Amino acid sequence: MVNRHRGEIAADLNGKTYTLCLTLGALAEIESAYGDQDMLAIAERFEKGRISARDAIRVIGAGLRGACNAIGNDEVATMSVAGGAAGFIAIVVKLLTATF
Repeated sequence: MVNRHRGEIAADLNGKTYTLCLTLGALAEIESAYGDQDMLAIAERFEKGRISARDAIRVIGAGLRGACNAIGNDEVATMSVAGGAAGFIAIVVKLLTATF
């Protein structure tokens, strides 16, 4: 069961429900993936609707690891979700909204 007060969300990936959470460490991982841009710069990019497949992999992967799921980005890249690409973007938006 997710704890919304901690910024956790549930997401169905590959037919299994996972908890995702962008902890401080997960946020630092995302910053590092973007050349150490700060979270404000990254958030501004996403707010403009510019979320690539690579962005979705990075954010979902960091959220999975932040919730103690030992799943690498290569595995995230092979996962499926209901709704296809739009389903992945919905997970990213839900996770970022829960975090901020």
